[in-house]
Formats: sequence, C-alpha cells, structure tokens
Amino acid sequence: MIQVIDYKAGNLTSVVKALNFLGAETHITQSPDDVRNADKIVLPGVGHFRATQLLHDLQLTEATREAIARGVPFLGICVGLQWLYNGSTEADSTDGLCNFDGKCERFPATYNGEELKSPHVGWNSLEDIRPDSKLLRGIAPGAFVYYTHSWRAPVDADTAATTSYGGAFTAAVERNNVMGVQFHPEKSGDTGLQLLRNFVEL
Repeated sequence: MIQVIDYKAGNLTSVVKALNFLGAETHITQSPDDVRNADKIVLPGVGHFRATQLLHDLQLTEATREAIARGVPFLGICVGLQWLYNGSTEADSTDGLCNFDGKCERFPATYNGEELKSPHVGWNSLEDIRPDSKLLRGIAPGAFVYYTHSWRAPVDADTAATTSYGGAFTAAVERNNVMGVQFHPEKSGDTGLQLLRNFVEL
C-alpha cells in the first residue's frame, strides 16, 4: 500500500490517478500510524512551504522518519522534495525533514545580466542523470518534464538529475530509499509515468 500524505496543499488527485493507472494500491492519509506502517510513501506538494508545518503538527514528520529508518521508499514531489531539506527561505520558521543538508532558495531576480522570470513554469529537460538512480531508471538525459515552482534545491552529492534555469538546480534527489523530484511526474507524460512506475516497482 502506498500511503499518500495529505497536508491540505498537495496535488493529490492527479498523483493518485497516475499511481492507480500504474496498478498501485493507494490510500490518502493524515495518520501517523498509516505512515509508520506504509509499504511506500508519497508526499505530493504545491503552494507555500509554510503549509508543511501541518506535517509537524500532525506528528507526520516523526512517523516519516521512523518509516524511512526501516527502509520504506519515500517520494516527495515539488514542495515534497523541498521538505526533504533543512528548510526553505520561503518560510524560515518552518523546518523540513532534514534528510538532506541545505536550504531551498528562490530563483535569482537576474541571471547573466538578464531578468529571470519566476515562477519557473513549463517544460524543461533533465540533465546529468546519475547512472545509479533507481528512480530515473530508463529515462534518458534530455527528457522533458513539467515544472511550476519559484524555489529550488541546491545541487550536491545526492542530486540524481539537474535542470538548468537561472543556473543548475536539483531536479531529482536520491539517497538510498529517500527520493524527491522538483517537477510534477503526474503531468510529465511518458517520462513522468516511467518515473512513477520505477517507484511503484521498487
């Protein structure tokens, strides 16, 4: 059973439909016990980072840590990826899961001397795909995925793929059983379905 966490800000319907299309059994939850006992966990996300405070308030953060510690695969989407880090400058008073070091920051106002539009919305390509990535198996560099976001995660050793917009940022992050994508796989056509299929088949 894939437990899909509902923190009242995620794009739940599209994500659940995509997972069900792939044959996965899903359950939308706000229960720490459901999360602790999950086979897999998905945290969809849109909107403001401050909304993730509800995960702390409902004791879902600690439940997620417990599940991850016993090897449960976790996938964060959009703000769900950003939540995996220490936090975000979008809401400095709200902590993330702290699974990955660093903070997510807003796109710069300018890049190479030109104005940079924010949010970053639309299709962009995946680059520098790590060959050992389980989540991105079968996805070739240059594949296009769909974005809509104004904050981004830093590039580091856990980055599984990058995208370039105002410089390179983390498009996907992966360490052992913890994974996240800044783009929306449920809106990214065949590439997104391949990624979700990889996660379902872990």
